[in-house]
Amino acid sequence: MIFSILAFIALILSICIKDRKKSLFIQSLNCLFEAIYGFIINAFTGAVLSIVNFIRTFIFIQSEKINKRIYLLILIIFESIIIGNGIYTWNGFISILPTIGSIIRTYCLWQNNMKLVRISGITTGILYGLYYSYYQSWFIVMGDIILLFTSIISIYKNDIKNRIVMCFIKSIQG
Repeated sequence: MIFSILAFIALILSICIKDRKKSLFIQSLNCLFEAIYGFIINAFTGAVLSIVNFIRTFIFIQSEKINKRIYLLILIIFESIIIGNGIYTWNGFISILPTIGSIIRTYCLWQNNMKLVRISGITTGILYGLYYSYYQSWFIVMGDIILLFTSIISIYKNDIKNRIVMCFIKSIQG
């Protein structure tokens, strides 16, 4: 139980931090706590993915220091590990949810584009939220729901609202 609460707290803190590197560091702690909790409750697909995501996040923090070809290879390796884990820890169709969520999140974090990170918060919130609700991990589900709504609000605020305002200004200008 304590690890699900720690995962929840780390996820919420990571959302509140605007600096990408600091946010990713806190997200990595979330992954570590989720992994420990996942092993405790026998949610092995999610637990192993959380360990993979923990490592991935630390590497992605250093993205600007890594050669572009090697960075692409790192993406391919992580996506392959995620797919392999989904097959190896298969526990029925519930195993698809965190696998797809991690594939999307890994690609979006790899891009180093905050818009994609915001979008991946929606897919992560939905897919992991459903997965952990199956295992009745309510603190993690609450964190995923908050991640989902925060991502939606952030996309509106940073991506949609600005676009609507710019279109309106252009239409006025003629």
